[in-house]
Amino acid sequence: MNTPPLAGGTAGPDALAPLLAAVLDALRTGALDRGGPLPAGGPTTTARRVHTAAHPLLPDHGTGPEAALGPLVHALAQGAADPADPLCAAHLHAPPLALAAAADLAASVLNPSLDSWDQAPAASALEAELTRTLARETYPAADQPDALLTTGGTEANQLALLLARERHRTPLHLVHGANAHHSLPRAAWLLGLPASHTVPTPTGTLDPEALHHTLAALTGHPVLVAVTAGTTDSGAIDPLPALADVCAAHGADLHVDAAYGGPLLFSDRRKHALHGLDRAHSVTLDLHKLGWQPVAAGILAVHHTGRLDPLQHTADYLNSHDDTEAGLPDLLGRSLRTTRRPDAFKMAVTLRALGRDGLGALVDQVCDLAATLAGKIHHHPALTLHARPALSTVLFRPTDADDDQVAAVRRTLLDDGHAVLGRARAEGRLWLKATLLNPHTQPSDLDRMLKMVEGHTPR
Repeated sequence: MNTPPLAGGTAGPDALAPLLAAVLDALRTGALDRGGPLPAGGPTTTARRVHTAAHPLLPDHGTGPEAALGPLVHALAQGAADPADPLCAAHLHAPPLALAAAADLAASVLNPSLDSWDQAPAASALEAELTRTLARETYPAADQPDALLTTGGTEANQLALLLARERHRTPLHLVHGANAHHSLPRAAWLLGLPASHTVPTPTGTLDPEALHHTLAALTGHPVLVAVTAGTTDSGAIDPLPALADVCAAHGADLHVDAAYGGPLLFSDRRKHALHGLDRAHSVTLDLHKLGWQPVAAGILAVHHTGRLDPLQHTADYLNSHDDTEAGLPDLLGRSLRTTRRPDAFKMAVTLRALGRDGLGALVDQVCDLAATLAGKIHHHPALTLHARPALSTVLFRPTDADDDQVAAVRRTLLDDGHAVLGRARAEGRLWLKATLLNPHTQPSDLDRMLKMVEGHTPR
């Protein structure tokens, strides 16, 4: 057997070229064979196709690159829930921009690891440029804001809680609304903190008066309040200025989970909805949602770089004191992870290529699309709209259906491979959820979606 070629170095591009041609062809044919937003037939059918393409996964003698790559990429594409399809609209699962995917390929080929400078000279410098840029975007008036890259909103929320815990000698109490992301109470459990305090959110957002009463009962305890700018279920944005006032009055730290809504900062039309964001001690962002990046693209921003001091750590083979004193950047304190991909690269390329106005236009596009969908539902005689969208998520349901029927409509559409819609509970009822993140979606696609829902609703 010949030694397989490498992706990097001067010979790498020539070795990659025929493999990339095979990948692109299999992506194309797999999507055509899928014929919709996801494969028909449900989990059993998909698993059977994957088994056929992959078996045996570890043969005694390898098949060679083309015989492995083509069928498996085809199976992956044919069996994908493809967010580039307008009717794949269940989750905060955005279709990545071609530009970002191409940039990610370059990062994969060079394979820098962001745990020491001698593994990532240019990648670490570009990561520093990106984190400074996003920190300033989040905290425009702060003297020394900073940011870290994470695997997503979950890790960023966990880090925010960890950093707050390290600032206090006595156990930290986490307070959040019932509308908060599930990663927050889970982070409290993971970090050995007291069980989090959940404030009811019957209207979908955290009420400042209800928060005041909860904090009053915790007087004398260190508290981190986590509020949300873009809930997973409906995209609702908590009233940030009023909640920041309550936190300041009680001496509580404030964290804003803006994994979904944070990119409103790029939109001149919509950034007012995030007024008060810069009063938070920490902010979660995630550009794999309203940033159209391949996973992972999470960020934790802090209003002052000193907040990150608890992450400082030394391993002699990565950041020895004498190397740091000699001028080599210390990267190990930039994450809880050691080996890290250069996720900053695809984001940096995207920001530079599109600029603030280009990203803002994409944000406006999908939010306007959600408003269009809401209007169609509002005027539809057989459908009920939950509320006008705050971002790009729309909740609705067939008017005369019960919750079991709503759930059955969603699963039928999934099994048929016709549409991917999410589900959410609000006001004691189950709703279908359309999360619109595809800027190429047209109003006619929305009409098809509604027609499918209506056509699958029992009468």
